[in-house]
Amino acid sequence: MTAKIAFSESADLSDLKSFLERAKRLDDSGIVKFKAAGDVLAVYVSPIFSGSLLGGGTTVLGLRTLRLRSEYQIDANFEIAAILDRLAKPTIFLTSALELPAVTVKVPWAGITPPRDGWERVASISQAQLSEVAKLGIAEVASLLPESIGSSIASKVRQQVWGRLIAAETPYPAGAAFAMSGLGFLTPDEEIAVFQAPGWLRLSSENGHVLCRFGSTT
Repeated sequence: MTAKIAFSESADLSDLKSFLERAKRLDDSGIVKFKAAGDVLAVYVSPIFSGSLLGGGTTVLGLRTLRLRSEYQIDANFEIAAILDRLAKPTIFLTSALELPAVTVKVPWAGITPPRDGWERVASISQAQLSEVAKLGIAEVASLLPESIGSSIASKVRQQVWGRLIAAETPYPAGAAFAMSGLGFLTPDEEIAVFQAPGWLRLSSENGHVLCRFGSTT
């Protein structure tokens, strides 16, 4: 029998669809992680990942949480494209239930678990500042990556640009701004809360969270 996740209302499915469409634009072959142990589904994507749990670099996760109709247990990864195929069916919004793909996938970043506790608010960053950092970074990446460049070199360039720390009250990687902007988490004139936990930084807005794990980009 095919597994289904039942959401509290159809608006949650619309939010999920919009979130994953944005995530796919940032990474066309992207993966989404669904995790729940109750009536809240955590939906993770990773627009920036160093490629190895042990190899250093900066990993950036985008997180949206959605309310479920009842308690559910899941910890699985799927191709974003496969989920979007199911969300493209109009009938899904009549039942508010998402049929999960039969095939799950493995991806290294899904093994990185941000802490649930121990976060301390340390600063805030304006929406305007994050938008400008994202804009400048996108332009820099575009200028450094001709279309013919190899994927390994492209990955290194992106890590160099998006892993760069931006000077602020609490320094943050440029990739955090890229994810906040690209995933639709920024609202004009909003102040974004910044939290820290050992080894992690979190930017939280009304629309979602971006979590960053630091490492060496050299």
